[in-house]
Amino acid sequence: MRVKRKGIAALVGLMLTAMGFWGLSTVVKRTLSFTPWESSPGYRLVSTQQVPDLAEICLPEEEHAGTAARSASFDKNDDNDVLALLRGTSVYAASQESAQTVEVGRQPVRRLWDTDPSYGSIAFDTRTGKVFLQDLNLWAIRIFDRTTNTPANAVRSEPERVIQGKETELQFNTCMYIDPKNGDIYTVENDVGDSIKVFSQDASGHTAPKRNLKVTHRAHTITVDEEKEELFVSVNYPPQVEVYRKTASGNEKPLRVVTGESTRLADVHGIAIDDKAKELFVNNWGHISQYNVPGSGRFEDPSITVYPLDASGDTAPLRVIQGPRTQLDWPGAMFVDPDKGEVYVTNSVGQSILVFGAKDKGDVPPRRILKGPRTRLSYPASLAVDIKNQELWISNLGSASATVYPLTANGDVAPLRTIRSAPANKVSLKFGKTQAVTYDTKREEILVPN
Repeated sequence: MRVKRKGIAALVGLMLTAMGFWGLSTVVKRTLSFTPWESSPGYRLVSTQQVPDLAEICLPEEEHAGTAARSASFDKNDDNDVLALLRGTSVYAASQESAQTVEVGRQPVRRLWDTDPSYGSIAFDTRTGKVFLQDLNLWAIRIFDRTTNTPANAVRSEPERVIQGKETELQFNTCMYIDPKNGDIYTVENDVGDSIKVFSQDASGHTAPKRNLKVTHRAHTITVDEEKEELFVSVNYPPQVEVYRKTASGNEKPLRVVTGESTRLADVHGIAIDDKAKELFVNNWGHISQYNVPGSGRFEDPSITVYPLDASGDTAPLRVIQGPRTQLDWPGAMFVDPDKGEVYVTNSVGQSILVFGAKDKGDVPPRRILKGPRTRLSYPASLAVDIKNQELWISNLGSASATVYPLTANGDVAPLRTIRSAPANKVSLKFGKTQAVTYDTKREEILVPN
């Protein structure tokens, strides 16, 4: 079932509203539970509610007293407006005892919702010096100049332009690639869109992509071999790497696919190319199963596997980086510097950036580790390297920001510059395709599976 552009709001108390960076089906789905409350003779409602299509959204002005006004486009009289929903538009709830559906039109006791960007991917245009940030929360691409540096006392830096709106078909996109020749913007959708969209270099606003390639469900990361003009696409599960013509579109099939037990691929995420050594680097989270064989699931340590660039089928890796000394923990985007022989890896749960030797193998420690409170890293999800200026860019999923460091940074190094799209103390909610919510009465915690 296809899912169109819908946001999410979770309603807690009478309703606690949580709006995240994933979406729900256009067929309204709500999962809820009723839990006892000390001050109530009955129950309080915990529910999820879909939010309609939205462009720029913001917190109500009273919640931003003393700060600069935020741009927004709302119609308070429009029931399709996100604020109208939060002000009390009806939702539906069902009793666990009777399973009868009733309409609920009450104001929430309190709200939990994230209206700032969550940057899951970053790309750098070597031609123009522009930084592209993929916003997973509000489904947009925001473009900044590389020299942007948000002042400490500023609420945010405004982008030069934004690609956003229904026509863009941006949804749960997790990776971008900027064509070094013509500036085309490639972006892959990881969840329900099953596609790679290509926008022109000057795309802005409600712009439709100029090309659309249908790819396998759960495609995650893309990169390009510019010499052979081949587009590489990683697929989480079943784990594989697909290779297409760079200009492929529509329902065109891949030229070849790397997949099979011998590959040791396991929940594939980041990929990168060493164009000098002609090698393909892939990182894996280590979750393994055969979806049609009950009990076949198991966990292995995260890893980086390396293959010949022209690998196809069930090809064994040339070498594997894996083990506790590597410190790999939910590795994400990667980049190979062929001149220095180094591999850069975002390490999301490890709150770090790891740098390995391109020829490393086995249980080896990184050459360098960028980590610590001064780095301002917050669930680093993606990276981009500016070879010309010798800078390393990181997108931080947990703080609506991008930070840049010297390319050789090691240890607890403060960023050279920071692009923020939220207040300095921002902690992103990091909701991900929220479809259920419940309440732990013992710990007094709200549990939101993503």
